[in-house]
Amino acid sequence: MDRSKIDLNLFLIFDAIYTEGGVTPAAKRLNLTQPAVSHALSRLRDSFGDPLFVRNGRAITPTPLARRIVSSVRQSIHELHATMDGAGRFDPAIARFKFTIGMRDILEISLLPELIAKVRRLAPHVEFSIVKVNRRQLEAELAAGVVDVAIDVRLPLSAEVRYHQIMDPRLCVLASKKHQRLQRRLSLKAYLAEQHVVVTSRRKGQSIEDVELSHLGHRRKVRLRCQHYFAAARIVCHTDLLCSMTEPTARILGELLPVQVLRFPLRLPHFGAFLYWHSNFEADPANSWLRTQIIDAATRTAT
Repeated sequence: MDRSKIDLNLFLIFDAIYTEGGVTPAAKRLNLTQPAVSHALSRLRDSFGDPLFVRNGRAITPTPLARRIVSSVRQSIHELHATMDGAGRFDPAIARFKFTIGMRDILEISLLPELIAKVRRLAPHVEFSIVKVNRRQLEAELAAGVVDVAIDVRLPLSAEVRYHQIMDPRLCVLASKKHQRLQRRLSLKAYLAEQHVVVTSRRKGQSIEDVELSHLGHRRKVRLRCQHYFAAARIVCHTDLLCSMTEPTARILGELLPVQVLRFPLRLPHFGAFLYWHSNFEADPANSWLRTQIIDAATRTAT
């Protein structure tokens, strides 16, 4: 490859094609004509001696070489933009910035109010978008900057994804205050004898609680699966069903609804919350500032 003949703008086009999944959407994103983008891709293919993208039906698929170089290309583009936009500085007091955070709804209830209250004071012009990320796509979206950071359970991701445990909550159980058989304490025998509502976004399969219980040789009676903890808590108010959840969420719902909050009768692992970000943004001042705020908010939420 003759590096002296490489036009660095071609890498912007490579990144757009990789992100958008096609020449036409990349052209729209870059405000270029489709022939111009096709010509740029042809030049890159000649330079690398590789097709970079191959057609798969209506979509195009990156080749192994394209997958290997995309992180380096994006990191270089990001660093160049950071240099041009202010030599890598981030001043929260004046920054007009939008962060996208991948987060499950259970953490929206407990962590998000603390985070937003603090950021509103420190960075009045910063905006947030909280999204749900498919775990299979998480690493790619973090690498591309589609999602700035994500908060989830411990996930098997590559070394390119950095992580930090921000919460290690206990499990609690919500029960109606009118529940005839439960008062203040909950034994494992009593817990397994009752019927349960499970909160999950999955259409089928065991919840994390049920997986952990099965490892210990236990099985509970699940009578309802629903998608949101507030809905589950309201159902608990009007029935004898129990609902298990992490302590911060249970505490908040216990303040809002006529339910009792009981300690889960076992100490189960794998309920910690982890903050994830990509190595591409390890030194990015804005991303670093965001991570600091999230860790601080999580510490205050847990106390």
